[in-house]
Amino acid sequence: MNAPLNADLHCHSVVSDGTLTPEELAARAKTQGVTLWALTDHDEISGQSRAAAAAAACGLDYLTGVEISVTFLQQTVHIVGLGFDVNNADLIEGLQQTRGGRSQRAREMAADLARVGIQGTFEGALKYAGNPKLISRTHFARFLVETGVCKDTYEVFRKYLTEGKPGFVEHRWANLKDAVRWITQAGGMAVIAHPARYKFSANEELALFTEFKGHGGQGVEVVTGSHSAAESANYAAIALEFGLAASRGSDFHSLGESRTELGALPDLPGQLTPVWELLAQRIHHAPTPAQA
Repeated sequence: MNAPLNADLHCHSVVSDGTLTPEELAARAKTQGVTLWALTDHDEISGQSRAAAAAAACGLDYLTGVEISVTFLQQTVHIVGLGFDVNNADLIEGLQQTRGGRSQRAREMAADLARVGIQGTFEGALKYAGNPKLISRTHFARFLVETGVCKDTYEVFRKYLTEGKPGFVEHRWANLKDAVRWITQAGGMAVIAHPARYKFSANEELALFTEFKGHGGQGVEVVTGSHSAAESANYAAIALEFGLAASRGSDFHSLGESRTELGALPDLPGQLTPVWELLAQRIHHAPTPAQA
């Protein structure tokens, strides 16, 4: 039986598309009862030293993290990396390549929205991007809410910015093999993020898990902010079938915008191997009161 552990190993700061700083996230995670935390900004690890320092300062154990954007079977899939060396040159270079092209994509998104009468969205989205190199659909969504085009970000994604809707521009990200390799060669673990969100057929999903495992992937998010209880049960079974460790993360981005608060997730099913058991040697432990 798993020892109780409130691990939240998936969230985002202003370094990518969240609205809180790494320091604010660490403090909030602590307040919410999280005991093991990871900051997993999109395709970017420049917030890791701040996150690790903030975690140590407020008494949180910490794992390095990132969420890498991957193109697989013409869909965008996210692969979380945990417990890696932030100074690994191949990982740094790979992430830099993956970030490339976001600005051009954003300009194309803005042009497409202008064609349906919504003006100024590139400049508007840029105001929300703490890191302009990581401008994303989320930043556009916040601007469309601010200007009253939509009432909330959920409405934005129903009407715009998704395939077949105004503002959608496809971008080719990293490939699955490279993303897993960057993480594992840096000493970390690759984890499939929120698998229920992808619109794969059963055969396509089988291909994803098979290739992921074949490339050295070791984990899957079973409990996450966008999974229902039934979906978590389904991916618990898939984790067992493929011999994958199980991860847990809220995918928290912003107060009032995210579906799930930091640390407010159900426990992992007891028959699974938690990712943190396999990453025990990679955890940055908070100093004890005697050490502090």
